[in-house]
Amino acid sequence: MPGRGAPSTVEVAQTAMPIVAHNDLPTFERLRSEGQRILDPDRALQQDIRELHIGLLNMMPDAALAATERQFFRLVGQSNEIAQFYVHPFTLRGLARSPKAQEYIDRYYEPFERIREDGLDALIVTGANVTGQNLADEPFWGPLIEVIDWAYEHVTSTLCSCLATHAVLQFRYGQRRQRLPAKRWGVYTHRVVTRCHPLVESINTLFDVPHSRFNEVARAQFDEAGLRVLAESPEAGVHLATSADGFRLIFFQGHPEYDTISLLKEYKREVSRFAAEERDRYPRFPEHYFQLREQAILDEHRERVIKAMDRGRQLPELPEHLITPRLNNTWHDTAEGVLGSWMGLIYMVTNNSRRVPFMPHVDPADPLGLGWGQPTD
Repeated sequence: MPGRGAPSTVEVAQTAMPIVAHNDLPTFERLRSEGQRILDPDRALQQDIRELHIGLLNMMPDAALAATERQFFRLVGQSNEIAQFYVHPFTLRGLARSPKAQEYIDRYYEPFERIREDGLDALIVTGANVTGQNLADEPFWGPLIEVIDWAYEHVTSTLCSCLATHAVLQFRYGQRRQRLPAKRWGVYTHRVVTRCHPLVESINTLFDVPHSRFNEVARAQFDEAGLRVLAESPEAGVHLATSADGFRLIFFQGHPEYDTISLLKEYKREVSRFAAEERDRYPRFPEHYFQLREQAILDEHRERVIKAMDRGRQLPELPEHLITPRLNNTWHDTAEGVLGSWMGLIYMVTNNSRRVPFMPHVDPADPLGLGWGQPTD
């Protein structure tokens, strides 16, 4: 494995430090084809640069497993130019998998036992699809608690995405998510409300984030749990928050990792569910996502779908080729900024050993020296 010494100034100045392709995971080749720099292990060994090892706990269902993996790999690889990134995907026992998905996991993912033995500098936990309102009834509940509890003691910082945020708020802070009257679905503007935190001090004070969820943890619940809200939206609620110490746990309620077309693909799936009579109503548009021209095209497509269903004919294909070129991505740059700051802060305080979360002089109750070690009133 690469050395974990101080970074070479010359190397950092000359080369953006990419993700290291430390195995034959297909995502590496996919990102290369998109133009992203992926470093071969032999080249990584020649660079005198302190690498970071990041776990990706991917709990998404089979259909979204590889896409979610790519989204987070891409975001990590584009977010920071300081270190080499070794990203270690793994998942949980108890999640139902098809034989094909399980074969993929067995080949490319690492068992949690190996992750725990080797250690991590950082951990990202994805969302998941669930069947009920109480997350404690889900099959992943016990294994997820085991991972989060281990990470809190042994990993510098853990980033929780969407449903993972809801799960951690429930089992660590006693705050259960609440059902929304309607699905929160679209791209929403957020404001930084705690500008002094280094995660957000270098990003725009207004920025967009996609959301896609039926539940939320409200601002009052974050406050009651003693957590620190960094960014929120009047429409979509809290997006970004931290644990009381300012760093050990990072919470996302939105999906800044989403690709430009992610909400379009989700809309297409919902149209297919309507056509299969798996939902009663034709799906509404994700908010603040499609422009007027695209809405008109999709309204026309809706009429064609309903007419085909009434006449028992084959359903028309959704005209993605007319929609995709005019979709705007108004969130990725800020997502890179937040992830880059997160990586940089980890780099500053993590121990040289992956098995130890902090350098000796760092206070685990206040890792960034913010004076935030005590919960808010």
